[in-house]
Amino acid sequence: MSLESQADEFRDAFRKLEAEIGKVIVGQSDIIEGTLLCFFAGGHVLLEGVPGLGKTVLVKTVAAACELNFSRIQFTPDLMPADIIGTDVVMEDESGKRNFEFRAGPLHSQIVLADEINRATPKTQSAMLEAMMEGQITSGTKTYKMDQPFFVLATQNPIEMDGTYPLPEAQLDRFMFKLIVKMADKDELIQILDRTTSSVRVESEPVINAEKVNEFKEFIKEIHCAENVKDYCVRIILATHPDGEYATPLVNQYVRYGSSPRGAQALINAGKIYAAIDGRLQVDFEDIRKASQAALRHRTLLNFEGEAEGIETDKVVDEILSTLPEQA
Repeated sequence: MSLESQADEFRDAFRKLEAEIGKVIVGQSDIIEGTLLCFFAGGHVLLEGVPGLGKTVLVKTVAAACELNFSRIQFTPDLMPADIIGTDVVMEDESGKRNFEFRAGPLHSQIVLADEINRATPKTQSAMLEAMMEGQITSGTKTYKMDQPFFVLATQNPIEMDGTYPLPEAQLDRFMFKLIVKMADKDELIQILDRTTSSVRVESEPVINAEKVNEFKEFIKEIHCAENVKDYCVRIILATHPDGEYATPLVNQYVRYGSSPRGAQALINAGKIYAAIDGRLQVDFEDIRKASQAALRHRTLLNFEGEAEGIETDKVVDEILSTLPEQA
């Protein structure tokens, strides 16, 4: 099959999946698109918002529409790493001989909802790092591969809420996107009430399966990104670092650390999917700009002054995009 035909097939599947999720989720079209974009790019997504905005329903709906195994981990302060990874237990066979047998934890699913991840301690939060980056976990001396596709959707409450622990920088960097889930407006709230307080129940139907998802993920890698677009992407990343060649006034004043190289990878991978769903086989500058806030808002870390003055990292990224030329 030609790349053009694959692009058409992917675009149709992406839009059908969006529509199927939209049957269950009211509004939040940007959140749905961003979540699916990370899903097909092989990344993971962090959703931030107050409780009750449909974050949990979203990931359950994605799993149902893709016919994938789903598990939910409710993060609490007393949750331990072995509770999510799994552990070796002593088993006794028919002859009475004892041996260790690995019992997998809930992390061993294709789609994992890490609910309220910032209510757990950093020790437990960090237990997910290997699975998210390498697609595997290690227990004792043995390594276990995760079934593909493997997708983590984590939700967190705003860090100002009681009983939360900020995620370690290393784990934040493992999330391809951080998406902000906003409160529904009046019309959307009425639709939510209609769907949740009546006898009518809307269920999503399967649209694609795991095999097709994996095929699409390989197709995305074939989309071309020109050298000048890569150069633009790299300069955006360098501009998030204070005192660098491309740093803006806001970055120099309010940023402590800029994005890692994973930020550049997120921009390119997201740009490829934006191109594909737009019917193109080449990444454009605009594709990179569209992905920049979601890819960099959690990778651009503010200093004390920035936090004290309530500076939003989205504003910092906006200044970079508005001042940085496309061509070096």
